[in-house]
Amino acid sequence: MKVEVGVLEGERVRLVPLQREHTDSLYRAVDSDEIWTYLPSRMDKFEDMVTHVEEAVDNWEQGYEVPFVVVDKTTNEIVGMTRLEEVFLENRSVEVGWTWYSTKVWRTRVNTEAKFLLLSHCFDVLGLIRVQFRVDSRNVRSREAVLRLGAKQEGIFRKNYILYDGYIRDTVFFSILDSEWSGVKNSLHDLLTVR
Repeated sequence: MKVEVGVLEGERVRLVPLQREHTDSLYRAVDSDEIWTYLPSRMDKFEDMVTHVEEAVDNWEQGYEVPFVVVDKTTNEIVGMTRLEEVFLENRSVEVGWTWYSTKVWRTRVNTEAKFLLLSHCFDVLGLIRVQFRVDSRNVRSREAVLRLGAKQEGIFRKNYILYDGYIRDTVFFSILDSEWSGVKNSLHDLLTVR
């Protein structure tokens, strides 16, 4: 079953359900190889982005995930992508993942607001009880970002994923539960209102 989600809009970002016609803009957003250091696939050429988008759209149509492009409202440009994946509505849980951004929006409010919009939709609209995150154990920047959101680290799955270059990674799991959402929501709201 395909999960239907509309546009999610905040002050700085707009999350738009992914369409194949976003491929060119997504490829233009890739401004550094550093973006892909810890992600499972490579992005060396335009065809890699075509594959990336096709897989996401196919998975959405099969009900496995909901992919979004992230639009920076200050420039009206697509600056990255994120997904709700591992969608298990019968268990009322999802994973937020496959998030990547152009380096020009790193260390801005873009990621925090995008996650706030996704988490709000998950808990307040879909009534989920668990949202999880997975991060390559080497990716300190992303691990700190997930903790800053208010997620709790659950554990490390050792040697559980082989990347495109053959590296066997350890994956750190984090989650936010429905019982924690009110406090997390208030903290994120405070973080986003600080200018």
